[in-house]
Amino acid sequence: MPVKPNKSKIRIAVVGVGNCFSALYQGFAYYEEHKEEDVPGLMFKDIGGYAPTDIDVVAAFDVDRRKVGLPVGRAIFSKPNCARIFMPEVPAGPVVQMGNVLDGVSDYMLAQPEDEAFRISDAKPIDIVKAIKDSKADILVNYLPVGSQEATEFYAQAAIDAGVAFLNCIPVFIASNPVWEKKFVDAGLPVVGDDMRSAFGASILSQVLQELAFDRGFSVDFHQQINIGGNTDFNNMMVQSRLASKKTSKENVIRAQNDLRGIPVVKNSLFAGPSTYIPYLKDNKVAYFNLRLRGFGDAPVDLDIKLSVQDSENSAGVVIDAIRYLQVARELGVVGALRGPSAWTQKTPPQQMTYADSKAACEALAKRKLL
Repeated sequence: MPVKPNKSKIRIAVVGVGNCFSALYQGFAYYEEHKEEDVPGLMFKDIGGYAPTDIDVVAAFDVDRRKVGLPVGRAIFSKPNCARIFMPEVPAGPVVQMGNVLDGVSDYMLAQPEDEAFRISDAKPIDIVKAIKDSKADILVNYLPVGSQEATEFYAQAAIDAGVAFLNCIPVFIASNPVWEKKFVDAGLPVVGDDMRSAFGASILSQVLQELAFDRGFSVDFHQQINIGGNTDFNNMMVQSRLASKKTSKENVIRAQNDLRGIPVVKNSLFAGPSTYIPYLKDNKVAYFNLRLRGFGDAPVDLDIKLSVQDSENSAGVVIDAIRYLQVARELGVVGALRGPSAWTQKTPPQQMTYADSKAACEALAKRKLL
């Protein structure tokens, strides 16, 4: 087993105390209670000597008045969060501090019903760089709403200025943007991104289905993935202007399997993206797939699949891994966008890989080796 340095915890700061962070924070408490058990939901129990319980939240930023000023252990259960509560008793944690709004909140979300909306605090934004430094964080995790281009770039720069690694869980292209990657390289920092792909979600299922078809000698004439859900992420994405990067990111997962094999993508042959918001579903995400293949003698194969998951918990196990990859990379002196961990944990990494190749790169880093 790899041995971690003489340091007990990975210290993280988080921007966006929403559903995804709620599941993640509850998960820290859950796995603390199930340390010795063979419990599901973790791809790697040990990464570079770090267990999931070796992560501490030391700072958190949000802009909603129902969260700012509360300890994170209470804020994660505040509206409009609707993630499943599987650990009602969690540590209080640090107090949520007022972040910078910028483009993180749309007029549409301000106009939604109270339980489904964002409500901006009238508190004054703090000095984010100073707060990160004061917290002695190692990593800043970005959980901002989809479409937060300006805000994500602000926090990415804050991570650089504060000298911490950056984990970008949303479809604003940072790790996959050469200009931004160079900034992290120049600062001597690692970054993982962009747009987290869940442990057993729509994107990873689309990838392995596409890979399977190609590896078995089939042509893929059409690949459709439609997603519906009832959390604030889906509600926020009802604003079409905030959706473009998300749709691109989801389709990148499918398109990459063609590109890796030199198979042209035929126009209108794929579609992946959110379809609509249904409040009744809350944090339940439902994805529908239709693949139309051709095999031996052009024989048709038509595949329909329905996937139903708890959206936020499905993401949390991946984020727990990505945090640990970033910390190990920091300790090994690896800078810039981490290729293997980004391809394994994100929809739009700087370099797309096959499932097997990205997993192998992660397994190597988990053993403190580099491929």
